[in-house]
Amino acid sequence: MGADNTPAHDWRSAFSVYTRPRVVGMVFLGFAAGLPFLLVFTTLSAWLTKSGVDRTTIGFFSWIGITYSIKFFWAPVVDRLPLPLLTRVFGKRRSWMLVAQLGIAIGLCGMALTDPGLNLTQLALFALLVAFGSATQDITIDAYRIEAVDRDLQGAMAASYVLGYRLALLTAGAGALHLANLTSWTMTYLSMAGLMAIGMLTTLVIREPQHRPDRRASEIEARLEQTVGVQGRSSPLARLVAWLSDAVVSPFVEFFQRSGSMAVLILLLVGCYKLRDITMGVMANPFYIDLGFGLDEIANVTKVFGFFMTIAGAALGGLLVARYGILPPLLAGAILVASTNLLFVWLAVSEPRLATLAVVVSADNLSGGFATSAFIAWLSSLTSSSYTATQYALFSSLMTLPAKFIGGFAGMVVDSAGYASFFLYAGLLGVPAILLVAYLLRHPVATQAETG
Repeated sequence: MGADNTPAHDWRSAFSVYTRPRVVGMVFLGFAAGLPFLLVFTTLSAWLTKSGVDRTTIGFFSWIGITYSIKFFWAPVVDRLPLPLLTRVFGKRRSWMLVAQLGIAIGLCGMALTDPGLNLTQLALFALLVAFGSATQDITIDAYRIEAVDRDLQGAMAASYVLGYRLALLTAGAGALHLANLTSWTMTYLSMAGLMAIGMLTTLVIREPQHRPDRRASEIEARLEQTVGVQGRSSPLARLVAWLSDAVVSPFVEFFQRSGSMAVLILLLVGCYKLRDITMGVMANPFYIDLGFGLDEIANVTKVFGFFMTIAGAALGGLLVARYGILPPLLAGAILVASTNLLFVWLAVSEPRLATLAVVVSADNLSGGFATSAFIAWLSSLTSSSYTATQYALFSSLMTLPAKFIGGFAGMVVDSAGYASFFLYAGLLGVPAILLVAYLLRHPVATQAETG
């Protein structure tokens, strides 16, 4: 990480990162990644509600989302298992990406042609196929993003991804609801399936990233196989155990050996960097409603101002990562995200005005987009070239699990202490991340994988 503390480019070079073909391509891959998400969540809930499905059943449908949280279970398969014929033609990442996108499209078509009033089980199975394909696509796109460019471009890749993802959320959220109102749910989901062609065409156009062998990873795998006594792979069982050792155990061992004494500190930072964001997100809309703002006002401010400010923040974060390296923007993002809570305190104690809401939401989304670009770039730098998909899937799961658990107590804090105290509490949740990044800046270690 030591190299991340010094400027990598002049400003002209930093701005030029957004003209790179692979950076531009991430906009379209981000769109493909974001499109299925709401179609198995809030948009699907709206469809089920309109179809007269009871709330208990709608709640059960939300369990489909667990698929996204457990994707690390099959990430090793995506990392290591070649697909017959397809991998030889398209390469390791593009072949899995294409199969996942095809699965999403088939699942959306199946949902479109299923009547919720007649066959809820069939609809749930097709929705599960969409979610599984979407989570698998996330694994492959993350791996491609990390392997396709150098580390100083990871912030720009993240910003482009965020832009495409946000556009997809608008399409699959508000866009799908408007289309369903004008036509039908069948036509809406068929249209969304057709839009997956954007991802498929992009997958066919982009080039497979170079997969460079990692000498350290090979040595670790050989030692582990020898330890468990399957280095010869003389039987089917031995080959299976060797594969599990290489694909599942080795990524953990490689990370801890590479990071050394800093491994625990790094994992702590991964787990706490998004604490403030996710905790705040739980109470944001209830707060706006309790202030007296109407749903249309909240939607207009959060969707319009929020969208553009998030994109602007993500682009700025990617630019500064290219200019200064990863750690300085990572620290700046953590400070900005925690500091914006003071604006929410101000909003909580002042007379509610739409202009004030717009200022606070804009600042929050700007800082959030900025921090997200830097954080994704940093997470990407932690992976080994031999275990890109597996390690990033594990990091991204660790990123959200503690925050979701702590976020569950947000309502209790509001009920007992009020919104102003809650926002101070949520801001304090960002302090550990600030301290940990500051420590990394003062005590740099080589956490990146060696790929030679």
